[in-house]
Amino acid sequence: MLERTAHAKVNLALHVTGQRDDGYHLLDSLVVFTEYGDQITISENEKALSLVWLEIDGPFAKGLDAGANNLVNRAALALAYKIMETSPKPVPVKITLTKNLPVASGIGGGSADAAATLLALKEFWATDTGLDDIALKLGADVPMCLASKPLRARGIGDEISSLKMNAALHMLLVNPNVEVSTPAIFQKLETRHNPPILNTDISVDALSLTRNDLQVPAIAMEPEIQTVLQALEQTDSLFARMSGSGATCFALYETATQARLAEAQIKKQHPEWWCVATSTTVS
Repeated sequence: MLERTAHAKVNLALHVTGQRDDGYHLLDSLVVFTEYGDQITISENEKALSLVWLEIDGPFAKGLDAGANNLVNRAALALAYKIMETSPKPVPVKITLTKNLPVASGIGGGSADAAATLLALKEFWATDTGLDDIALKLGADVPMCLASKPLRARGIGDEISSLKMNAALHMLLVNPNVEVSTPAIFQKLETRHNPPILNTDISVDALSLTRNDLQVPAIAMEPEIQTVLQALEQTDSLFARMSGSGATCFALYETATQARLAEAQIKKQHPEWWCVATSTTVS
């Protein structure tokens, strides 16, 4: 059995800088990954009739389809078929996805699950098959989730450069348990040609000069996002913002203890919200 964490992806900053002729938006984003995330478990499935069998459990498993369209299945089969181009068929596997992250919440859950699946199966199947091309075909966020380290993502998310960050950020993630549609958020953008990020320093002072260009249209669609941000600002936070297209928001704290205290405060005030204190992975 092999286990791997699918680290939640947090956009500290997200600038929309243009749009290609094919409809894809051009982005400039500072991205970090949290220690908290979904869990992928791989085990051999000797009696399986199929090469890959997916089961989903966890607090956010309800309503998720474990069929062929699930990104975890697609990732696993894409790697298996790539292996079979030059090697024997790999052993059948059972994959368990423990869904700890809210669905459609702006923290890369599905993409992180796919990336963790690729990394886990690469080890489980003991293959040297490259993952980058497979990841990009699965979605623009999957390549950066393969890294799960601080980075800057540009283009459609495929132009990735590492960011040096030796110390973890202490963070609180909060989602009001509402799902938002990413395409709908992009449709509400007033302009798609905004200035890029000028300073990639991950500090509160530098982040205050950046934006999430999707935050305003997301709040227009789901006003409760603004309520979350106001609640985070009433804790002992250094900085608060929405991640991705929402509805998950984050706040940064000087210490892990302050993040945990803020978690307790938010849970007491809003027990209906999803709320987790965590830290980020480092370079």
